[in-house]
Amino acid sequence: MGRRSGLEGFLRAAGRAAAAAQRENKRQQRMQATQLRQLERHERMAAAQQMRELRALGKQEKEAARLAKAEYLQDRQAEADDLNAELKDRLEELEGLLLHTLSVNDTISFDSLRHTDPYPGFKVPKDLVPGLAPVEVEVPGPTGFARFWPGAAKRHLAAQAAAHQAHQQVLEQFHRAEAQKKQRLADLRAQHETERTLYEADVGRRNAEVDEFQSAYLAHEPDAVVAYNDMVLTRSEYPSEGFPQAFKLAYAEASKELVIEYDLPEVGVVPTEADYRYVKTRDAIDSKARKASDIKSLYQDIIASIALRTLHEAFEADQANALALVTFNGVVDTHDPTTGQEVRVPVVSVRATKAAFLQLRLERVEKVACLRSLGAQVSNRPDELQAIKPIVEFNMVDKRFIAQSDVLSGLESRPNLLDLTPSEFESLVSNLFSRMGLDTKLTRSSRDGGVDAVAFDTRPVLGGKVVIQAKRYRDTVGVSAVRDLYGTMLNEGASKGILVCTSGYGTEAFNFAKDKPIELIDGGGLLYLLREHAGLDARIAA
Repeated sequence: MGRRSGLEGFLRAAGRAAAAAQRENKRQQRMQATQLRQLERHERMAAAQQMRELRALGKQEKEAARLAKAEYLQDRQAEADDLNAELKDRLEELEGLLLHTLSVNDTISFDSLRHTDPYPGFKVPKDLVPGLAPVEVEVPGPTGFARFWPGAAKRHLAAQAAAHQAHQQVLEQFHRAEAQKKQRLADLRAQHETERTLYEADVGRRNAEVDEFQSAYLAHEPDAVVAYNDMVLTRSEYPSEGFPQAFKLAYAEASKELVIEYDLPEVGVVPTEADYRYVKTRDAIDSKARKASDIKSLYQDIIASIALRTLHEAFEADQANALALVTFNGVVDTHDPTTGQEVRVPVVSVRATKAAFLQLRLERVEKVACLRSLGAQVSNRPDELQAIKPIVEFNMVDKRFIAQSDVLSGLESRPNLLDLTPSEFESLVSNLFSRMGLDTKLTRSSRDGGVDAVAFDTRPVLGGKVVIQAKRYRDTVGVSAVRDLYGTMLNEGASKGILVCTSGYGTEAFNFAKDKPIELIDGGGLLYLLREHAGLDARIAA
């Protein structure tokens, strides 16, 4: 009985334990299921959040792409607008060539050519300003009970002596440094005074040259009148692109006539585009071609503007009343499209009196019609290089020209060129260039402006005025002679200069002539030219 009841208790306890384990197992399963559901819910929420972020990112990218495209289209349109603005500015520049000069006083003040600024005064450098001498510091004596210590007074005297000696050394160093500063300052003052003297001498020379130039100009001396008007036209401001602003001047003193041969721009200065437009569908900026008739009309207007403008500038600047007439020949220096050869084509020629021209209201005239009313020859098709006959050819008569003797024909066989007189040698050189096909004129020996002969080449390609100088020298010709020739070229308005000598040239002479329209012919070259073009076998012997 007792054993049965114990067994039953054990079984009941085991059943309760099994039930409890089963309940715990179910609870664990429920917890695992709950955690799994939570994990799945979190994963679904994360996936949904990721999708939302992806959709938001896609929207942002689309918006950014839309904005970038809009900005790109705006930039392309702005690019087309900029091209149109540049085109407008260019057209206003070309159409306003004449009006631009009317607001400018073209008269050149001779005072503006003079130097008036004084040479800067001498300033003492900071490191050379005199210093203050060092002050000797007194050594204090012993005080209190220290006064009664053995040897205190002796030690004080020794300290005073040492301090005084140290001060004397410092003082000597100070005086030596001050003496050096004083000497350097004196040297700088002397250098400054030398530079000031040289500056004032240079200013004096320059101002004297200006005074001489002014006097010569007011006296209507031809070289001075040409030089003055060269300055006037050189200072005239034109657009930088396409306008050569090259010219030649000549002055006839008797008639008070200034002749100007002016290089005009080519038709290429007129823009071939009428406007620009941005085409979105092709992402391209297209240009609309300017009508040929519009190009022709604007080019004629430009040529007429330059002609009237140049006449206006010359007459307005004529403070010496040296100009009664001005003749303007406008030429286009280009190449013939049919032959490829270089040509100089005259397309406008006008002669105007000062009295009549100053009556014009240039700000209101129709330019081509105004020129024709002045009796001008104006090409109907300058864009096609249709030439006109100039009213006055530029190779006008120069009073310096004299009849030249035929020296070449009278020379004996194997002549020594150094035995010729200076005038005979100049005539020889002039004869030589005449034999070479140039229209050569010998100048008078006095007041020739540094020109021994002037040659005119009438050929269409190499045409122009050439100044020639002849030097019968035994020694090497220096750079100063070449500089003088170049200055003469500028004064004469010549397109080329030739220097002929019986000796040779130094290195500096060749360096100066490089890249300039100057030809240097030495003794050997002269003998060769005489042999080839004149059949003369000459020699140069000291």
